[in-house]
Order: sequence, then structure tokens, then C-alpha cells
Amino acid sequence: MSGGETRDGVALTNLDQPLFPEANATKRDLVDYLDAVAGRLVPELAQRPLSVIRVLRGQDPFMQKNLPKYAPDWIAAVSVWAEASRRKVSYALCDDRRTLLWFANQRAVEYHPALMRTGDGDRGLRLVMDIDPPEGGAFGLAVRAAFVVRQALADAGLSGAVKTSGAKGLHVFVPVQAPESVDDVAAATRAVAARAERLEPDLATTAFVREDRAGKVFLDSTRVHGATVAAAYSPRIRPGTPVSFPVAWADLDRVTPADFTLHTAARLLGAGDPWAEALPAPQALPAALVEEGRAIPVARVQAMHEGKRRARARRAADG
Repeated sequence: MSGGETRDGVALTNLDQPLFPEANATKRDLVDYLDAVAGRLVPELAQRPLSVIRVLRGQDPFMQKNLPKYAPDWIAAVSVWAEASRRKVSYALCDDRRTLLWFANQRAVEYHPALMRTGDGDRGLRLVMDIDPPEGGAFGLAVRAAFVVRQALADAGLSGAVKTSGAKGLHVFVPVQAPESVDDVAAATRAVAARAERLEPDLATTAFVREDRAGKVFLDSTRVHGATVAAAYSPRIRPGTPVSFPVAWADLDRVTPADFTLHTAARLLGAGDPWAEALPAPQALPAALVEEGRAIPVARVQAMHEGKRRARARRAADG
């Protein structure tokens, strides 16, 4: 065992091993970073069913939803019905530093919490727009699209905060006031995406099928219900180990995703928590926005039906 130590009662092992190919980081770098930002990251994860992406030595990265049976009994968990797989999933709740360190020791690099909290009362609902530039497209295209989304939100009387995804795009978050239903949030998200697309049709698209996007920035409105999004401050399994990082709107056109990595992000934060400071208070969704969105088909469902239609057309043409 190389580089072992204990923090907060958690035994940390093999800290000097490389994290993953092209990470430019070791497991110790991951542990040190997560420990440094625990005070900002844990509040983003707390009481939200957590999925993580782990990368074990010599293996491809994989998403872990179920809390492993070998996990210590002090890690909180919640059982959630997964409609897609028709089964219950026992998700971890990362409510404290010790749990975060345990996941770090399991080589969990990415942290993807659910968009709503467990329990009653304020469920922490969030409207999220995932802004994805086209393959090979410059980050600047995502920035332009984010400002269009911001305008669409402002036109509806809403405001949001923005962060890098840690990959090549951006996330815009709008905290939503309870007791809006998840269906209302989903409808409002679709409406905001459609409005942004109408504002700049040559730049942005809501087309879920990649081949229909014509080189435009994709406004993904499907991060709803049980969906997850990489948390602010979460590392990503990408070359150089970038981190999803909050950016002030005024600074958005002066940064790149590569500015924020496992090695730079904690230092850039200093003593602050820019994500907590940037997130506006929960807002009520305008009824007109929700109604508009209810008339817009769910992108994944629409894409599935369109795929079947095209397959039938191809078979007919071949026959």
C-alpha cells in the first residue's frame, strides 16, 4: 500500500497512484482537492440522492448509483424508485466531509446529485439548462448561447447562475420555489429552451437528435425529474481533470473550462463560495411559462418516436 493515511476516521489508501490516463493527477490530488472544497461541495450534495462516476485502475470509468453493500453503515442512504429500470435504487446521501472522503478513497471522481432533495418541505428543486456546443465547436459558442438563455429567463422574470460543466459546455441553474411540481419545472425548462432558440435560431437548437442540430449549440432541457447534473466544484474525468466551476456572468466571456482544474480550482476559490453566492433565491415559475412548456413534447420521447418513424421510412425505402 502506497501513500496511506487517515482523515476524519477514513482510511485513505494508494494515494500516490495515477488517477486515470491523462488526468495529470494522482489519487492524493483528488483527495486533497475534495477535502479543500468539502465545505462548498457537501452543501451541494447534501440530502440529494447521489450518483458518482468512479475510475478504477486499468478500467473504464463507470457510474455508480447503488451504494455498495461494503459501504460503512455511517453513510446515509435513501431508497428511490427508478422508473427506467423498474427497481429501487439505494442512493448515498453525501451529507458530511467524512462521506466525501470515503467516496474519494473509492476513486469517485465525479459527483452527480439529483436536482431535488429528499424529504418534505423545501425540496431544493432546480430548473437546469445544459448548454452543449457542437462537436469541435468553440466554448465561445456555449457562452453566447448561455447569454441567450439568460435573456429568455429574464423575459420570463427569472434569473439564474452559471457554471462550467467541467466538460465543454455550461450549466445555467434557476432555484425554484416550492411547491412547484417536478412536471411544472420540466415544462418551464422546455419553454425556456424554446424561447431561447427563437431568440437566436442560427445559434441554438433544442433538437435532441444529434444529426438534426446542424452544427448549433444544443439547449438540453431534459435535466429534470430524476436526472442528475455534475455538481458545482465536481471534478470531471477529462484530460487534465477539469472541475465544474461557477463563473460570474460578467466574466463568462473571459474564461475557458481549462482554467479550472483539480490543481487550480481550490486556490481560485480562496475563502469564498461563489456558487452559493451566485445562486438567486428560489423563484416562483410564471404560470404562462409552465403552460407554454406543457404544449412542447418531451425531447427524449419525441426523439424516440422520430427515430422509429425514420427507421420505418428506411425499411419502406429499402423494400
